[in-house]
Amino acid sequence: MKIPKTIYLFFLPGLLLYSIFFLYPTVSALFYSFTDWDGLSDTFQFVGTGNYERALTGDSIFRKTVGNNLKFMLMVVVFQTLAALVFALIVLKNTKTNLFLRALYFFPTILSSVSVAFIWSFIYDPSLGILNQILGLLGLDFLQQNWLGNSDIAIYSLAITQIWFHAGQMLIIFVAGLQAIPEDLYEVAKIEGASRWQTFRKVTWPLLAPSATIVIAYTTIQSFKAFDLVFAMTGGGPNNSTEIIATYIFDVAFRSYNFGYASSISVLFMIIIAVITFLQFKALRSDRISY
Repeated sequence: MKIPKTIYLFFLPGLLLYSIFFLYPTVSALFYSFTDWDGLSDTFQFVGTGNYERALTGDSIFRKTVGNNLKFMLMVVVFQTLAALVFALIVLKNTKTNLFLRALYFFPTILSSVSVAFIWSFIYDPSLGILNQILGLLGLDFLQQNWLGNSDIAIYSLAITQIWFHAGQMLIIFVAGLQAIPEDLYEVAKIEGASRWQTFRKVTWPLLAPSATIVIAYTTIQSFKAFDLVFAMTGGGPNNSTEIIATYIFDVAFRSYNFGYASSISVLFMIIIAVITFLQFKALRSDRISY
């Protein structure tokens, strides 16, 4: 059967949108990363790899933002994935109570990032915040902190907010993956005398690996793109202790008007995400094969 050439016209709308909103901005960022463009004037000078050399060797703030982002990402990926998996196992059966709990856990995800930022900024408030109030009532005054004002713990406070924000979303993916596992396999494992941990390790986790891959990859990308949450809660402070790559790009581009340098950081940002995501996929694939 001969395919009519006009069928290729159906690809045009998607290709056009992809070119306008992804391909063109990507190519533009790559081009301007080799310039000193300020984002306003019509003229600019080519600086070669100067912007990249500055970012990698001469910009201590950029290196600090990479470290902050990695701390934020590791905490979010580990604890959000574990929380989502544990709660998915708890609410797996389709009872009325579990359906209600799934909806309850998913609810924070539908809130805007700015709303979540304001809620948790109030929770973390050192004077009026509910967290310090509860610690005081429990006699744990020594644990009371300026959660967003202490440069040693601020990034981890933001990570907790991010986990609360999106764990319910990841929970739904795990529930779907768990419900797709045939019950017969669990019955065979029970007959063979496998413990709960052995059943999880030998049956559940290998078959849940595709869902886990999606959750971990998506959570990683989310943690690198948490611009609005960080910007609304701390603005990158104190002393750049919560500055992540996305907020730093904003500062360089729209406060310092150095779009050329911001573009080079954006390209490095994209490379970092791509490398980390690739390594995660590779590790999870190897983990699945080892079973």
